Amino acid sequence: MFRTRATLATLLVATVLAGCSTGGSSGASAPAAPAAPAGNDGRCEASGADFTVGKPASAELLEQARKASGSQMARILKPHDVITLEYRSERLNLNVDDKGVVTRVNCG
Repeated sequence: MFRTRATLATLLVATVLAGCSTGGSSGASAPAAPAAPAGNDGRCEASGADFTVGKPASAELLEQARKASGSQMARILKPHDVITLEYRSERLNLNVDDKGVVTRVNCG
């Protein structure tokens, strides 16, 4: 019984940690995005990611926007996505239309 619980706990921890890992670098050089604001302590400054509006959303664009805004985390929000309503000052949101093109950039 203890061995089963220990195995399940280990599996749960491994799953959680795998979900927190980031993807590897593709090795391709991406277009330079504006530099992140200095001294913002990881807080989002959406104006740094304004360059994304009108571009097709992708994982690479999201990461460029995250770095440019100084945010610790970022997400792409589609028109019918269910989202939580808590405000997170360190999170960048890229809002996209039905075609996947960024229409709005905001923090939260």
